[in-house]
Amino acid sequence: MDDDELSAGAVARRLGVAVTTLRSWHQRYGLGPSRHAPGRHRRYTGDDLARLEVMRRLTADGLPPAEAARWAREAPPALADDLLAPTLVRPEVVRDGGRHTLPVGAAGPSARGLARAAMRMDSMAMVRLIGDALETDGVVAAWEGLLCPVLIAIGERHAASGVLVEVEHLLSRCVSEALAAATRAAAPDGVPRVLLACAEEEQHSLPLEALTAALAERGAPCRLLGARVPLVALVDAVNRTGPEVVMLWSHAPFTADPAQLRAVLDVPRRPVLLLAAGPGWDVPTLPSGVLHPASLSEALAQIGAILGPRR
Repeated sequence: MDDDELSAGAVARRLGVAVTTLRSWHQRYGLGPSRHAPGRHRRYTGDDLARLEVMRRLTADGLPPAEAARWAREAPPALADDLLAPTLVRPEVVRDGGRHTLPVGAAGPSARGLARAAMRMDSMAMVRLIGDALETDGVVAAWEGLLCPVLIAIGERHAASGVLVEVEHLLSRCVSEALAAATRAAAPDGVPRVLLACAEEEQHSLPLEALTAALAERGAPCRLLGARVPLVALVDAVNRTGPEVVMLWSHAPFTADPAQLRAVLDVPRRPVLLLAAGPGWDVPTLPSGVLHPASLSEALAQIGAILGPRR
């Protein structure tokens, strides 16, 4: 029997997988036999085999099956060998043990493109992709649909293996640059009524930078104090500027001391709304009246209720 007419058993033996695996790939991802003759079982063609070899190699290299199947279906059979050849390995296709691509779940092609650019450490491509998304989709959609999936994927990979610190730093800088450019482009005027700050010792300021850009997009200027704001400095800033809304961000539990929130509530010029944002906070321990937004969209809605209609 030649390559143009293979049974499931023959394909399984060539690939070194179980027949049940072939059936699963057929049922779940549409990678099944394409040749059918009346009165006979379906047979795999050479093109089918080439696509299944792509699927087998990519899943063995650690790519999630759904993503591997997408590559297998889209790759022209004539290019299957090129996709797998060691001299022509594409970082966005073959994970090489998980080092060269990032799984971004159900996020769309823009997130996959940004993940590939991040893994190549291509800062110009990252800034361009992020800037295009901010301009086309708006800050909230770009943050939640593009940036968060990629940042989370890098964070999870680092937590699991200790690698990608350099990728995370470069991507964070590119995100920061793009968000700052979006804020400048919006150029909101007026007196800032919102004060944003990271908790003491908290270094992750990107979510606050995203909120700053989202507020600017809505015509609402704000003051962003940035990372690692000492409590005394935060209290002084609240007293000096009298903001109606204060948000304190904590990414990690060790930076999320509720005493910082109580200090803000005790200032003479107490804000109308105090938000404790980020996964670091233990919600049951928050002082009464302090809100804990679960997303950028929710934070904008809560702040918008104080600031009034979008300008």
